[in-house]
Amino acid sequence: MGAFEFSSNTLFILLGAIMVLAMHSGFAFLELGTVRAKNQVNALVKILCDFAVSTLAYFVVGYSVAYGVNFMVGAEQLVAKSGFELTRFFFLLTFAAAVPAIISGGIAERSKFNTQLLATALIVGGLYPFFEGIAWNDRYGIQAWIETSMGAKFHDFAGSVVVHAFGGWIALVAVLLLGSRHGRYPKSGGVCAHAPSSIPFLALGAWILSVGWFGFNVMSAQTLDKISGLVAVNSLMAMSGGTVAALWLGRNDPGFVHNGPLAGLVAVCAGSDVMHPLGALVTGLIAGALFVFMFTLTQNKWKIDDVLGVWPLHGLCGAWGGIACGIFGLKSLGGLGGVSLNAQLFGTALGVAIALIGGFLIYGLIKILWGIRLTEEEEFDGSDLSIHKISASSDHNGW
Repeated sequence: MGAFEFSSNTLFILLGAIMVLAMHSGFAFLELGTVRAKNQVNALVKILCDFAVSTLAYFVVGYSVAYGVNFMVGAEQLVAKSGFELTRFFFLLTFAAAVPAIISGGIAERSKFNTQLLATALIVGGLYPFFEGIAWNDRYGIQAWIETSMGAKFHDFAGSVVVHAFGGWIALVAVLLLGSRHGRYPKSGGVCAHAPSSIPFLALGAWILSVGWFGFNVMSAQTLDKISGLVAVNSLMAMSGGTVAALWLGRNDPGFVHNGPLAGLVAVCAGSDVMHPLGALVTGLIAGALFVFMFTLTQNKWKIDDVLGVWPLHGLCGAWGGIACGIFGLKSLGGLGGVSLNAQLFGTALGVAIALIGGFLIYGLIKILWGIRLTEEEEFDGSDLSIHKISASSDHNGW
């Protein structure tokens, strides 16, 4: 491969990194529009700081855990192949940082700021890249065993399980350990609705995420020679299917409508490179329906106070996407083949298990040592006291 090919691939993956980086503003606005007005500033600060901490943790430790690459070398080595490895790090960092961004939406409005940053460092520096290395870099011999035993490796092209399900199931653990927001489920029974503060901001977040997702999925090819228009069209079909299902089952509720496309896009990540567009459409339809049904069930019946519904949206739809890849990726159902349903079931279950166990260890230990929840007074005020301290030293009005 010549210098032109290296530079072209570097530019290609850099553009993908920028598109997925932009998605983090979508996470911010989605959370901003969903939480109550008093928590909006806290939500914005938390997403940005989570990304910064993720960058440091992934650069120093995480990328090496997943791919065995050490950046503590000379600059001449770092710029080899037009600096492709550095740009690949940037691209994959934006995926890694999506995990704490997902968790943030579930634990919003009552989690401690500083201890959440600690959890982010541990997740992005160790827990996430451990599973990432298994799924995407054939580390620890697990993929080889899956292929030998089940006829194909676990396939997750763009992270239905590696990113979304993983983040969603960790979020479930964190939400359960935190408990519900004060006043959400009164002792007298029933549910006290905490309505979204801004549907326009929520919608803006959903649109930013949806547009950026085409970088998330298509550019997961990582090099120009592997790019496929099939991935783009499958993403579009799943997005549309999720929207239609959420519109219908959610009875035109704007919150459901704007999460519907995200549900479809979460689910299609894994098999977007092997499914037929009609298979992607069905995958999206089921994901949109799954989100609406499970969000309603968890919030109203099970009384799990997952503010943005990240467990149904990312945890369950991501797991469904891992399984759907093993169904609609089969040649008998119009796919390109090379996948195994058993391998998809095993790989998905493995990702969920690592997320649950690792999430419980991280958040459980932090809860014991430092606590993970704001006091009732801090929660009532609308943000962590650490944010108030920043505000007190700032000249900006409104902080």
